[in-house]
Amino acid sequence: FEIETEMTIFALENNFRIVEEPIEYRDRPEGSESKLNTYSDGFKVLKTISSLFRDTKPFAFFGIISAFLLIVSAIFFVPILSDYLSTGLVAKFPTLIVLTVLMSLSFFSFFCGVILTVLKKQHRQNFERNLNLLRYMYNKNIDKE
Repeated sequence: FEIETEMTIFALENNFRIVEEPIEYRDRPEGSESKLNTYSDGFKVLKTISSLFRDTKPFAFFGIISAFLLIVSAIFFVPILSDYLSTGLVAKFPTLIVLTVLMSLSFFSFFCGVILTVLKKQHRQNFERNLNLLRYMYNKNIDKE
């Protein structure tokens, strides 16, 4: 299941032509059982989709993680801030430390997305450059013949 998903995403991302080929289906032989498992196969497909999403759209993937961590830390920080503003004391230091770590992880995740997006863009440019070079070399060899 994973390979079909990966091949489709790769072809779409690189603007390859996709062609449907008709095939024939036959009934399963009498007495044989399916090797499919709904939950484990579904989990494998979801894992592949999330991995491909991370690889093809790193800014969106890490941005979602960053936004989630930022929202969670902000929600839990509001009561601590209101207590501090009213009393001048921080009553929940362990929570504040955890929120500081979550906020830091949020920023790290955001910048990981930015960096990986730039790297992905460079990889794409190199891929297209190599593809154009191969086309040029192929056309040059055809012209010689």
